[in-house]
Amino acid sequence: MALNVTQKLIKAHLLSGEMIPGQEIGLKIDQTLTQDATGTMVMLELEAMGLEYAKTEASAQYVDHNLIQVDSKNPDDHLFLQSATRRFGMYYSRPGNGVSHPVHMQRLAKPGKTLLGSDSHTCANGCMGMLAMGAGGIDVAMAIAGEPFYVKMPKVWGIKLTGKLPDWVSAKDVILELLRRHDVKGGVGRVIEYYGPGLESLTAMDRHVIANMGAELGATATVFPSDQEIGRFLKQQGRKEDWIELAADKGASYDLHEEINLSELEPLIAKPSSPGNVVPVREVEGLPIYQSYVGSSANPGFRDFAIVAEIVKGKEVAPGISFDINPTSRQMLTDLVKEGHIASLLQAGARLHQAGCNGCIGMGQAPATGRNSLRTTPRNFPGRSGTREDSVFLCSPETAAASALKGVITDPRSLDMDYPKVKEPEKPTIDLNLLDEPLPYEEAKKVELHKGPNIASIPNMDELQDNLEVPILLKMGDNISTDEILAGGARVLPYRSNLPEISKFAFEIIDDNYYDNAMKIRDQGGHAVVGGFNYGQGSSREHAALAPRYLGLRVALVKDFARIHWQNLVNFGILPVTFVHEEDYDKLEQGDVLVFTDLRKKIQQGNEFNISVKGKGLEIMVRHTLSGRQIEMMVKGGLINWVKDRQKSHA
Repeated sequence: MALNVTQKLIKAHLLSGEMIPGQEIGLKIDQTLTQDATGTMVMLELEAMGLEYAKTEASAQYVDHNLIQVDSKNPDDHLFLQSATRRFGMYYSRPGNGVSHPVHMQRLAKPGKTLLGSDSHTCANGCMGMLAMGAGGIDVAMAIAGEPFYVKMPKVWGIKLTGKLPDWVSAKDVILELLRRHDVKGGVGRVIEYYGPGLESLTAMDRHVIANMGAELGATATVFPSDQEIGRFLKQQGRKEDWIELAADKGASYDLHEEINLSELEPLIAKPSSPGNVVPVREVEGLPIYQSYVGSSANPGFRDFAIVAEIVKGKEVAPGISFDINPTSRQMLTDLVKEGHIASLLQAGARLHQAGCNGCIGMGQAPATGRNSLRTTPRNFPGRSGTREDSVFLCSPETAAASALKGVITDPRSLDMDYPKVKEPEKPTIDLNLLDEPLPYEEAKKVELHKGPNIASIPNMDELQDNLEVPILLKMGDNISTDEILAGGARVLPYRSNLPEISKFAFEIIDDNYYDNAMKIRDQGGHAVVGGFNYGQGSSREHAALAPRYLGLRVALVKDFARIHWQNLVNFGILPVTFVHEEDYDKLEQGDVLVFTDLRKKIQQGNEFNISVKGKGLEIMVRHTLSGRQIEMMVKGGLINWVKDRQKSHA
């Protein structure tokens, strides 16, 4: 049977289940990626599991999100992470080394391998011919401990690329075109696999740009073949021995088909406040801007910065514009300096920031209230920038540069200049100074974890009760993101190792009173939330499940879930159910009390069951999609309890 690249990767790593779309499969994980906003919890979970040493081929911990050190919390956690990576046999990328996804691509990514990361944009490394997926931290902890990663077998969505990108159009416009066509739910339950003659003109880093924002479509992963271009990239990085060719078999088929003619694309932009709200730049030309921001894992390559430098070279940005440059890796920043591009940017009026995620996760560079911000970042969910009433547009580096010069949103094709031709250095810098290698096992087991005062252990989780009466504390609409459930940014993320403290910020963007209301009834059986479509889209941060669970959330009843958040809810014992009849959503009000009876028996006997609404004489049919393994976890109160029980039974 002829296989596509995705099927080859899954087949080579399949430990359990069958490759039938919708069925649960267990996959062997070769590599893991954690970052500091999620990694501290992963390390605490590894400690709780009693892990001796990482069982993966390579596991790396990156410090790229929580770089601002306004007090001791972040540096204390950095020391904890450093000690944990030494203890568990992992790579440690120090503060300032760069954003996890491009650094991993440069230094560790290998074609033919699987990568699981506690960051939703882990899918970016699918550009290397890998099956790279985001997941909750505890799933990554399990993979580090040698356990399979369980996921529903996705459909494979083949996208044939033809033609060649015209001047002033770049890789960001390719993924924005896909979001324009399909919005933020278009990839749910799918792996996106790109193929076709259009690949020949896309560099490895162009493919990274496209693969990165597969997360914004809700896709399980994005996969590119490993061809001669990937071989060239690895050779440049001094890693030619890691290259293998990996392509779809002749005659391979896909579950779904689509085509994008690159030659027909034009500059695109996502309007506030969703990556799926995409229109041509020409339709919003002339809107004034406050900020133009270049960088992030969504545009992390040398070319992305160099093209901007060439556009603004010898010019000045418009008065009053905050022109923010966020380098994405230390070695790439060195090359930009060598080639003179940083000088061009600074002379034009740019503000140069350290290599890291920075404003993409709301760590600095927040825009002014009521002003428009143009960003080459992957997301523009409400409040993600750090400004509660933000107005963020997502665009290509070319559009960001042109708009910075004009002070208004500008189609870069209207600039009075030829399109600059940018070449990457023949021999890019290879910088390993801030990437610590894993310690050998005998040395690692002597290391003690360094825990600062902000580290708090995960509280015990109680088992699922057979009978629940839970009031609806929140009723929400469609596309609620994990940024809205639990924000990022400099106020919140320093508490990522302290669940009682970080829970105080839960749902604050939606309801300032949620924390107080939840705490009042936490010990009286807890509560439920109700939502619309695509609930939990966005970041993989498991704190968006952990914090509400700590506050007593027992049930999330929505129209449908985003994949990673659904899995996080299961992992922490929050029952995720959907409406069998979507019109029942309109019958529920905030404050209604949902009554679940014989719950354990019902979820074990079937996927659909009735619940009632107290005092209303109303019954509602709900559905769960838990596997047998997940039902066991749910009954136990979550994955941690399930693992502890397994360890006891094997003792």
